[in-house]
Amino acid sequence: MTDESLVIGRGYDNGRKLEAAEIEDLCTRGFDSMALDGKRLLVLIPDGTRTVPLDVMFPIFYKHLGGRVKDLHFLIALGTHQPLSEEKIAERVGLTPYELKHEYPAAKIFNHRWDLPDTFAEIGTITAEEIEEISGGLFREELTVTINKMIFDYDQLIILGPTFPHEVIGFSGGNKYFFPGISGNELLHFFHWLGAVISNPLVNGNKWTPPRKVVDRAASLINVPVTNFDMVEKGGELAGLFIGPTREAWSKAADLSGKLHVKYVDRKFKSVLGVAPRMYDDIWTAGKVMYKLEPVIEQGGELIIYAPHIDEVSYTHGKILDRIGYHCRDYFLKRMEQFGDIPRGIIAHSTHVRGGGTFEDGVEKCNVKVTLATSIPQQRCRQINLGYRDPDSIDLDQWRGREDEGVLFVPKAGETLYRLEGENYEG
Repeated sequence: MTDESLVIGRGYDNGRKLEAAEIEDLCTRGFDSMALDGKRLLVLIPDGTRTVPLDVMFPIFYKHLGGRVKDLHFLIALGTHQPLSEEKIAERVGLTPYELKHEYPAAKIFNHRWDLPDTFAEIGTITAEEIEEISGGLFREELTVTINKMIFDYDQLIILGPTFPHEVIGFSGGNKYFFPGISGNELLHFFHWLGAVISNPLVNGNKWTPPRKVVDRAASLINVPVTNFDMVEKGGELAGLFIGPTREAWSKAADLSGKLHVKYVDRKFKSVLGVAPRMYDDIWTAGKVMYKLEPVIEQGGELIIYAPHIDEVSYTHGKILDRIGYHCRDYFLKRMEQFGDIPRGIIAHSTHVRGGGTFEDGVEKCNVKVTLATSIPQQRCRQINLGYRDPDSIDLDQWRGREDEGVLFVPKAGETLYRLEGENYEG
């Protein structure tokens, strides 16, 4: 249970956005609720795959904390995404590298180096009995919890990130910035696979999911004080900001996100074109187009992920995905012994992109066709069991306004979850 009376915050679901003065006032009250003078402070922030006005928040943090805390450092919660260059780090907070260095000299921003084994420290375990209870009997295994040991160099941690519907955990944000944001692999791969086994439509857009419970349980092992500045974005601006204990602030943010980022429609569609924005630079991230649209695609229909700028399946995991391809959950579940050397989080991504389906007598039948209209060559698309379409053959204007024909066009896909009215999505 959560006590949301502990939260400092405000949010609007009527189209209104937070004014600059409101944002700064909420932040000031949040800072004043913590004993920060002379302390070492580490702020966890998202990478470029999340829409959020960090260009608004970063100057506020610096203005109020730059001369107050001993250290004002930021850590980009990459999960297993690619590290950001100096230019991309500065761009993430709305600056040039020169501006960041000379106008904000006290601030330091680090990448989470998930690729280096000495990044991590073990902080405890989650017992097999707990996992069995949390997962409703789906799994019974003990998990070792590891996290970026950098956090133990600080007196206070702040989570500064947005909340959206999420395919693995229900809603992003909150303790997800620790796990998988800056966590080691064992827990990361486990709860991603747990979410995939339950299935995207039964997880995405639900709050207290089993993967969320795993993440919250792991976060309970962190012994450094944490405050959550949880943001809800709409149209590039803040519609909500909730500050307080991690679960409580996240809970209020998730409630608002459920109103702003879930769109209900009265029919399913035979053809869906989702445009992946440039913040997704490979299919590993652009797969969110499928995650958010799967619930409204007809059986036998087609989803086209339109992203001419993408020319890679996954910068981090591409070789493994070339090997296993994209398949429905049951394709893997019924012969897991053949994939014992494959990290389960990568298998989970495969199933999420491919969507639901069956695997009987060696025959896979997926519910929908998933087609890439990207710069990934046709041969590679076929190799990974996805369809191919030349992006130059697509005229976006011909896709607009055709819902009555069973054709849906989504100009910025990946963050708004589409659901069918009247459908039960409770797992």
